[in-house]
Amino acid sequence: MERLEQIKQPVTAEFEVFKQKFDASLQSSNPLLGEVIKFIKQRKGKMMRPMLTLLMAKLCGGIKDSTYYAAISLELLHTASLVHDDVVDESDKRRGQSSVNAIYDNKVSVLVGDYLLATSLTNAALTGALPLVELVSRLGQQLSEGEIIQLSNTNASDFSEFVYFDVIKKKTAALFAAAAEAGARSVQSSDEMVENARLFGEMLGIAFQIKDDIFDYYDSELVGKPTGNDMQEGKLTLPALYVLNKEENGAMRELALKIRALEATSEEIALFIDYIKQSGGIEYATQVMKDYRDKALDLLPETTSVELKQALTSYIDYVIERKK
Repeated sequence: MERLEQIKQPVTAEFEVFKQKFDASLQSSNPLLGEVIKFIKQRKGKMMRPMLTLLMAKLCGGIKDSTYYAAISLELLHTASLVHDDVVDESDKRRGQSSVNAIYDNKVSVLVGDYLLATSLTNAALTGALPLVELVSRLGQQLSEGEIIQLSNTNASDFSEFVYFDVIKKKTAALFAAAAEAGARSVQSSDEMVENARLFGEMLGIAFQIKDDIFDYYDSELVGKPTGNDMQEGKLTLPALYVLNKEENGAMRELALKIRALEATSEEIALFIDYIKQSGGIEYATQVMKDYRDKALDLLPETTSVELKQALTSYIDYVIERKK
């Protein structure tokens, strides 16, 4: 059985219901808005986070209407953040596909992102559960804060793994944590179950981001961005931070600061990438990623059914073994 099918196995029928409800939530009579929404629907990914919400709700007792609305709300918030991020990053690609701002202009992209955000909050309200509304609102704050921390860190002269993980927790990991927590909260789980679900999602999200960061060191059309794209934007991720702190190489530390200041040439970035790869940065990041995988799986209750345990294990293995 293909891994994605194995992940969906316990919630196959419910996932189809979710997709129908998600599509129904995005409707507009405005021609331009309707056109952009249609474009966004066509380029939507595998919807891994809603899948996680459904799996966690199933683990914690069973899927309810509030589960669907929470999953829709979080996916719309995630989509809105991507639309806005592409404008901020001046990016014309999103995982190999044209971004909204590449097809339309920045003004349209920002306004459509705002529309998606408002629709997200509408669906959060439809859960009828204040804790879920608070969860979505808090996630919106975290995503913005994470982006601002990342932007301000381009001026930092140190190479802090703490700041790196802080950014991840407020961005990528926050989305997975919220998706898992929403599943548990939507079925009124115990505080302990809710917290374990949140932590599972956070660990999974950290592993997901580290995998993305490793991609930046290799050339692949599947990934949808060129080698060193993060560094072209002044971002130094875990493989580089580890090596810079491990090695006392003044020339490379100076080059790293040039990368952060957006002053490095493509040739200098290529040289830096080779140095990080040869100095064990990829191996270190890969091991950290696998450690987070194990921490996540340790959080699952001993009473987890074989089917759900297999699905959630396949989920996190898919995250760390994916090719894009």
